[in-house]
Amino acid sequence: MSYTTILQVNGIEFLENEPSAAHVSMKAGGIIRYFVIPKSAREAVHAFSGARLVAVRAMILGNGTNTVFADSGFDGAVISTKELKEITVDGNEITADCGALLSRVASAAADASLTGLEFAHGIPGSVGGAVFMNAGAYGGEMKDVLKSVTFFDGSNVKTLSADKLFFGYRESDFSKKGWIVLSATFSLKKGEEGEIRGKMRELAAKRREKQPLELPSCGSAFKRPEGHFAGKLIEDAGLKGFTVGKMQVSEKHAGFIVNLGGGTEAELEEIIRQITEKVCDKFGVTLEPEIRIIR
Repeated sequence: MSYTTILQVNGIEFLENEPSAAHVSMKAGGIIRYFVIPKSAREAVHAFSGARLVAVRAMILGNGTNTVFADSGFDGAVISTKELKEITVDGNEITADCGALLSRVASAAADASLTGLEFAHGIPGSVGGAVFMNAGAYGGEMKDVLKSVTFFDGSNVKTLSADKLFFGYRESDFSKKGWIVLSATFSLKKGEEGEIRGKMRELAAKRREKQPLELPSCGSAFKRPEGHFAGKLIEDAGLKGFTVGKMQVSEKHAGFIVNLGGGTEAELEEIIRQITEKVCDKFGVTLEPEIRIIR
């Protein structure tokens, strides 16, 4: 599909009718009305402010690893951070733009013999999205290594130290207040490069063995309920391989929902509903989705 410029505000050109499936890891969803890929954090702020200036709903999209847009589309502006990917190393600290992939940030840490980000190497998201949801894996979370975050609060660009910010399980001030992450600084420790890379290889092997990386998904579909594991509850409910249309509970890991090819957002929403209902009926546990469906 070719782009057509239909809106220009704050010096930023917004483009029309972009398929959201091209920008989210689930490869499903409807059309985004306005779409822009800023080349700098300044442009991203101007794009967001400009959209609001003309009463257009706006949101930031990173690597799209836990986001799906409704089949009916998104009647607003999406500001993609995929070009905001600079990474700098200064002593024991790494600063990364919001669009930098976590895998690249973890690799940069290993190159500098800095330890602490090994857990993030296999997380398929961007820095902004990871901070937004306090992403984690294998016992590590963003809050464990964050020193500070630079963000736009809707009016001003600010930088706050991590200890001045709220981070909970798969949530943060950014998810609660709608602040836009522009960059983050991580405080790490000196280590031995070989050991760091060995740990990264070990975790990568675990992911390949246990997770359905060969099919489109949003990663873990549900948050971990207190005292339980979502994947085990779903498997014990007999739902491994359960399918709605082209969306399926992974036969490899029941905590994942995968797109078998051509799956829709409506099918995703329905399979989430049925999984939640069946697990609650069988075990009395209410699962909460990690996947964000944007309307």
